[in-house]
Amino acid sequence: MSEGSTTPSPVELVHKQAEDANRGDLDAVMNIFAEDATLDGRGAGNFSEGRAAIRSFVEDWFDAYEELRFEFEEASDLGNGVVFAVCIQDGRLVGSGGHIRQREGWVYIWARGLIARLTTYDVAEGRAAAERLADERA
Repeated sequence: MSEGSTTPSPVELVHKQAEDANRGDLDAVMNIFAEDATLDGRGAGNFSEGRAAIRSFVEDWFDAYEELRFEFEEASDLGNGVVFAVCIQDGRLVGSGGHIRQREGWVYIWARGLIARLTTYDVAEGRAAAERLADERA
């Protein structure tokens, strides 16, 4: 947290959300999404509108794995409500002996201290999209 501030930064909230996910605390994961948030999970072929629809997608995603861990290789506040993060998901699908590891660029748009939109990309495309969004919102 920034000095003198008691409100966590968006980057701190992103890291906390990963910790919540790794503990399997879906309620805490979802509490950071605005009621009218959108999740554009391009890699998973998903687009969800609203907290309830996002929760349904996330529940299905978690249920597909016997083990699933989230780690942020980097997370940066680009300003103007835009955060870019490189997320690594490491897991084992239900009934599988092998591990799946995927590395994605996650672009967050924040409003009123909550996630208004989360879009997943490959890392390079995500970084470019986040930088463009931060500039457009300036």
